[in-house]
Amino acid sequence: MLVFAPQILKNMKIALHSRSFEAHKFPFIKMVIEELLQRKVQILLSADFKSYLDGVGYQCAYKAIFSSYKDLEDTDLMISIGGDGTLLESVTLIRDNDIPVLGINTGRLGFLATVPNDKIKEGIDGVLNGYYTYDERTLINLDSSNDVFGELNFGLNEFTISKRDIASMIIVHTYIDGEFLNSYWADGLIIATPTGSTAYSISVGGPVVLPHSNSFIIAPISPHNLNVRPLIVSDNSVLSFEVEGRNNNFLVSLDSRSQIVEAGVQLAVRKCDFKVRLVRLNGENFLHTLRQKLNWGLDTRN
Repeated sequence: MLVFAPQILKNMKIALHSRSFEAHKFPFIKMVIEELLQRKVQILLSADFKSYLDGVGYQCAYKAIFSSYKDLEDTDLMISIGGDGTLLESVTLIRDNDIPVLGINTGRLGFLATVPNDKIKEGIDGVLNGYYTYDERTLINLDSSNDVFGELNFGLNEFTISKRDIASMIIVHTYIDGEFLNSYWADGLIIATPTGSTAYSISVGGPVVLPHSNSFIIAPISPHNLNVRPLIVSDNSVLSFEVEGRNNNFLVSLDSRSQIVEAGVQLAVRKCDFKVRLVRLNGENFLHTLRQKLNWGLDTRN
């Protein structure tokens, strides 16, 4: 759902996070910080980001550092500087604080981080002048019998069950609201949100789904039979799984975070009870990003 944002007040408090520590990206990082400081913005740096800046000898007039979502009270905005992976990590830092996230892309594709590095000044001006909307995105929540990811049991893109390395394929017995759906003989299974439909899911043949479609995508990875295809189900469903195979363990992932789990663990996913608000500057929308970043509908006749 798109929510029109209120006019931004002066003396904003903005949190910054980056994990893009390659040397050639530092000028863009520096530009973001200095553009904010020129506008009298209070800056909070993530602990890892602050360590990086210290390491390259760059000092700035930041207000504080944060190492926990509890340190972000009264924060007006999170700016993620990097690619989509950095933005996904930023979501785990804010959790359910309802802080909007703006992605500045210094990476490659940048499907979620939509402000390009040559439009940093314009992007910051747009935010500070209130020329944007909030784009609310659903997250997926994992419940597991051994608390696999602790408090970070949510993701914006997808939850994945997969075999380890060169291990044999696994069998994922899948249930929707307790009703048996199918046993997937495959390298794994992806449960994607609409946001994640353009990430891992699309690479295994899953459909592109508009962001506010209230659905999950069930997409098998290299299935061993030809009569299973990706399936779209309501995001009000609870999906549960039992996994077996020749090996005694397998991988589970939430976005870019992975853990090895033992066979027999109970796994279930559902819609998270909070959402993330992505900042969309005026003139930006999902369909434009789809055409621009994925060459959707590219045809010489157009």
